[in-house]
Amino acid sequence: MIFLRIFSHDFLRSIKFSHIKGYAQTATILVAASLAAVSCGPARRDTFIVGSKNFTEQAILGELVAQQLEAKTHLHVVRRFYLSGSYICQQALLAGRIDAYVEYTGTALTAILKEVPLKDRALVYQRVKEEYAKRFHFDVEPPLGFNNTFAIVIRGEDARRLEIHTLSQAAAYAPQWRAGFGYEFNERPDGLPGLAAAYGLHFGSAPRIMDLGLLYRALLDKQVDIVAGNSTDGLLAARDLTVLDDDKHYFPPYEAVPIVRSSALEAHPEVRVALDELAGRISDQEMQRMNYAVDGEHRDSVDVVREFLHAKGLD
Repeated sequence: MIFLRIFSHDFLRSIKFSHIKGYAQTATILVAASLAAVSCGPARRDTFIVGSKNFTEQAILGELVAQQLEAKTHLHVVRRFYLSGSYICQQALLAGRIDAYVEYTGTALTAILKEVPLKDRALVYQRVKEEYAKRFHFDVEPPLGFNNTFAIVIRGEDARRLEIHTLSQAAAYAPQWRAGFGYEFNERPDGLPGLAAAYGLHFGSAPRIMDLGLLYRALLDKQVDIVAGNSTDGLLAARDLTVLDDDKHYFPPYEAVPIVRSSALEAHPEVRVALDELAGRISDQEMQRMNYAVDGEHRDSVDVVREFLHAKGLD
């Protein structure tokens, strides 16, 4: 398949988006390519397709769901990972090209449902669960246990030199900084637009839009001075980086939850039983360690997930 060759894992991780228009064009191509690739899989009977977004944690979570289903059901599980961001995964799910992927409740609430951010975890989860069932006929399974909020990150040397620890303190230096953000964070209502308004963040030039896998490299190489990563990113604990405290509590909760097509659960009720075993089993620290094992130690996510499931007695 030419689509599979063109949009390989390495290609997706190497993309650099210089401006939003270019990303939008690329995203359109990615949608077509991703969905076309999915349609080339085996017959759908007794087959369950697991998708993921295009960064390390998502590939790990996709692998976690896939291995759990392989161990606890008779289904043939197909992996369709690195399907770009939330919007493309949502469209693939709606089109029936994938059966499940792991989303984050705050993202589902604001980016997909287009609702205002809420602070209470239980309230956000319940709202997402009800609206996904009503609008999309999707089931939102119980949270996996960890909360992966946005992390606004600067170099540790800059934090020490300027004595900056919070986003409020950083606002005074923002006009002198070059920012690097992923496309979704730059556009989402719970991303840069709202954050800038809440903290008065005004950068001297437009943020550089780049692939999520390149953010920390660009920051450490001093190509940018501030980035928006994720709180469970493995490299945060292994590099001289400082996460600025969200002292105004702007970001909503982002609990990881499996999203599954309701029709797929009706056809295969054993999937719900298998996924329920994963509920509450991953802490913030455990997710960060798995991310570091892949990003920092360059281990295969398949092995990392297998070891995690064995340690939890789920294999």
